[in-house]
Amino acid sequence: MTLKDWNKDELPRERLMLKGPSALSNAELIAILLHSGTRNQTVVDLARNVLALVDNNLDELGRIELKQLQSIKGIGLAKGLTLLSALELGRRRTAPRTEDRFLINSSADVQHIMGPILTDLPHEEFWVLALNQASRVVGKKKIGLGGLSETMADLRVAFKFALEHSSTRLILVHNHPSGEKHPSEADMRLTMKIRDAGDLLNIRVVDHIIIAGKNHFSFKDDGLL
Repeated sequence: MTLKDWNKDELPRERLMLKGPSALSNAELIAILLHSGTRNQTVVDLARNVLALVDNNLDELGRIELKQLQSIKGIGLAKGLTLLSALELGRRRTAPRTEDRFLINSSADVQHIMGPILTDLPHEEFWVLALNQASRVVGKKKIGLGGLSETMADLRVAFKFALEHSSTRLILVHNHPSGEKHPSEADMRLTMKIRDAGDLLNIRVVDHIIIAGKNHFSFKDDGLL
């Protein structure tokens, strides 16, 4: 059966117009983004193949890479980039704006700010949050990029960023794509190195948060800072 054989009110676009996006299944929403299927399968079937690749887990879909999408017959560069763009818009929608000067009262507040940015990445990234004296975020910046299990951070960039924002307090943040929230020995060494360098500049490292999916680890909460 092709889409031409479906009743008009069963087609994804028509259902979207008539009933709104909440009435559509995940496969139907993805089908609208894909726009067309192949000679042997409908666009809805193609969308189901995308979901099957991640066991119907939308969190895993958020981490998918272009190469994985293109492994599905019927998805080329254009369709793959369309899906990745939609996923990125979803992430950006949930990310708080630093212009709002978000108040940091706990490690959970850092998770709220940085989780949407770091959770779905397949590699490690290292960021700093610059705070004012009232513990409000005045800026955030990526200072390091790594692989699957380790990242390097440029201390000079971190402290230059703090000075440019007249900040005397920093929070370090990086992610563990593996989902393991506890720090490695390398994480411990790097944290203490940055803390000691900050002491010389009178810039205090308030905390180091490791984002691991929906969980996080706080050096401060665990008594390590």
